[in-house]
Amino acid sequence: MGLGTAMDWREGLDAGDLSSEALVRAAFDRIRDLDGNLRALLAKDEPRSLALARAADARLGAGERTPVLGLPIVLKDNLHWSGLPMTCGSRVLDGYVAPYDATVVRRLLEAGAVPIAKANLDEFAMGSSGEYSAFGPTRNPWDPSRVPGGSSSGSVVSVAAGYAPLALGSDTGGSVRLPASFCNVTALRPTYGVLSRYGLTAMASSLDQVGPIAATAEDLALAFQVMAGVDPQDSTSVDLPEAERLAPLRAADLKGLRIGLPKEYFAEGLEPAVRAVLDGALREFERLGARLVEVSLPHTRCAIDTYYLLCTSEVSSNLSRFDGVRFGLRVRPSEGGLPEMIAETRDQGLGSEVKRRILLGTFCLSKGYYDAFYLKALKARTLITGDFHAAFAEADILASPVSPGTAFPFGAKTEDPLAMYLADAFTVPASLAGLPCLSMPAGFTGGLPVGIQLIGPALSDVRLLEAAHAFQSATRHHFETPTLSA
Repeated sequence: MGLGTAMDWREGLDAGDLSSEALVRAAFDRIRDLDGNLRALLAKDEPRSLALARAADARLGAGERTPVLGLPIVLKDNLHWSGLPMTCGSRVLDGYVAPYDATVVRRLLEAGAVPIAKANLDEFAMGSSGEYSAFGPTRNPWDPSRVPGGSSSGSVVSVAAGYAPLALGSDTGGSVRLPASFCNVTALRPTYGVLSRYGLTAMASSLDQVGPIAATAEDLALAFQVMAGVDPQDSTSVDLPEAERLAPLRAADLKGLRIGLPKEYFAEGLEPAVRAVLDGALREFERLGARLVEVSLPHTRCAIDTYYLLCTSEVSSNLSRFDGVRFGLRVRPSEGGLPEMIAETRDQGLGSEVKRRILLGTFCLSKGYYDAFYLKALKARTLITGDFHAAFAEADILASPVSPGTAFPFGAKTEDPLAMYLADAFTVPASLAGLPCLSMPAGFTGGLPVGIQLIGPALSDVRLLEAAHAFQSATRHHFETPTLSA
């Protein structure tokens, strides 16, 4: 069947030149050929997916049209898809089968999308590299000796390797944007609340967002339009302004667009080769008529500390439900009662990074430290959000690196948690502010992809995608695909 964008397949399906069943069969053939090496997927149900594809073909044959009808899609394994196991990349959920559909999954199914698999991830979405899954790491298709980025490693690799034209991940501090940069795909973290979190396993509830992944901004818009909007089951959900402009997505006129460059993001720590690629992408924006202006986000220096204080505090609370009592793994201790069972289950079922974050968060919330750490971090978050409001008085959107470097070798940062956390230095500030942001391909250095991040004001998601589409209409980086073999 060959690789193609979601829009290519959308046009072929609508014209009757392609069938959903053929696309899904080809996807499973490709998975069988490649995933033994890449390890992007954790669970699949091929007969069920083929049945959904045949149902989509019947709807197409009856003249029905939706943006995602018949398109294969991969789901991160922290999203509920009824009837399939959901592990969150952890042993502590051994045996758990999703009893319902997440809202975003239900909306995709109702619109005729065809889920084909659940994707690998850093355990409970805690990781920047894809190395922390209890089921083994996902590998970068551009260089299998290097990490794909995390935590949405399997979802991003599924698109980069051509398993499916669309995938869903989740983004708390950069978990779709960082792997998108490392693997040469496009990924969106929407404004907080635009996509329902109902059925997304909570990591840090004030930060988590579902994020679509695809080859292009135009492809992202297909799935985004179907999923966006208020959900009564998520009290934080909001409507998306201008959603009617998503399909088909138009390329924005960039003439006069003010693109702010945060000086704190282009300072020491950014690898020179990555900076050179970004400079080339920014020159292309200028050629298209945009105007580059320097802006300042002075509290960026506080962002990593603020993020990891708040995130781990919420992790400590949210992960207390995984105790062996109601679902998942239960380890029976040789002696003792309920407290010992819970302790043994969590000790054996949770990985080292998850335990580290639970302990950090519990410490932050403990008596005597709440005011000194958690409360102070909340105040810093307000200052970081204020920085963005001030910057958007001078610029329409912001552009920045996604990561200080390209994909790094396996094991390069696992012994140094701080070095791993600093990989998110350019992605966590926008997460703290709840802003829409995306990563898209900007070029290559040393044979490895480099992404550029665009950040917009709250609820400017559609305009942000239109700006990205304008850039991608004038460039070819996003069409580059890795050479893969079984």
